[in-house]
Amino acid sequence: MSDQVSRADLQGALAEIRRQVAAHWGWFLALGLVLVVAGIAAIAFPLFSTVAVKIALGWVFLVGGIVMIVHAFSASHWRGLIWEVLLGTLYTVAGAYLAFFPLTGIITLTILLAAMFIVEGGLEISLALRVRPHEGWGWLLVSGLIAVAVGLLIALGLPSSAAWAIGLLAGINLISTGWGFLFLALAGRRAAAAMATR
Repeated sequence: MSDQVSRADLQGALAEIRRQVAAHWGWFLALGLVLVVAGIAAIAFPLFSTVAVKIALGWVFLVGGIVMIVHAFSASHWRGLIWEVLLGTLYTVAGAYLAFFPLTGIITLTILLAAMFIVEGGLEISLALRVRPHEGWGWLLVSGLIAVAVGLLIALGLPSSAAWAIGLLAGINLISTGWGFLFLALAGRRAAAAMATR
């Protein structure tokens, strides 16, 4: 009985995913196009892309660190106050270093970016397996595998390739992710057309 319930739940969840992709296929298409264009730009200007990614990541760390410190003092009676202040300070200092010194710390960024690609690829693979019977899931799986490979290539190319590899590999990753969303959008469009003719 539990087997039938879980299959019914799975079928219901898959049907809902198909409906959502079919209903919003235009947004998936737009996202895919934006990612492909951003990837082409990143490949065309790899050093600029590397510096841009580094500055953006620095601002994320900087803002995150400030928020952690503010949170620590706003909840000052909890036992982790000192640790949260220290962690927030670490994030703030690392973020300021990455954001305000754009041509230094590229190797550090390279390590972080390699880790991000590997995690992103794992999440894309998980998403692909989750929507698996849906048409286009294989492209998401390929995109995830490419992201993991990109992360490993970045990590193995240290330190000599740090100046150009980040921008180049980020561009390749953006293009592969964009293609994954484009194919998912086209599958959603076909599903929407099929639903409209019923």
